[in-house]
Amino acid sequence: MKGRSRTSKTYVSNDVLFTPPEIFELLAIEFDLDVCAPIGGLDWIPAKKSIDETEDGLATEWKGKVWMNPPYSNVTPWMDKWLKHKNGFCLVPFSAAKWSVKLWDSEATGVLMDQTTIKFITPDLTRQAIFMPVGLWAIGETNITALKMSNLGRIR
Repeated sequence: MKGRSRTSKTYVSNDVLFTPPEIFELLAIEFDLDVCAPIGGLDWIPAKKSIDETEDGLATEWKGKVWMNPPYSNVTPWMDKWLKHKNGFCLVPFSAAKWSVKLWDSEATGVLMDQTTIKFITPDLTRQAIFMPVGLWAIGETNITALKMSNLGRIR
């Protein structure tokens, strides 16, 4: 999902878009934690545990392999925490923001740029594209290998 877990100060209603199930099917891995889950989680996200919007995903300790699709209206604090954690995947837009430059220069060396425009899942379960390309990033060797083996596209 794009922007699931957030404090009331950072909530933007158009941030509520979920990652489509086909991405997880092709990655074929299980996550220990979905750090930006909607209340009750989503049955197609293969995570053992979810942090939903009633919790503060930025204040909660992250353990293991994480899945992160943060609020696109406030990516910076999420990206900082994900980069420090160094284990998992994130789905974020390509931009010229400082956090994006920091991500490009980081240890997250596995990246797939979506060239077909991902159709996210809305809360009413319809499909919706966003106006910018997104990147699926992996950090940690086993995650980078899973991304390369996914057949989702060309990986840098």
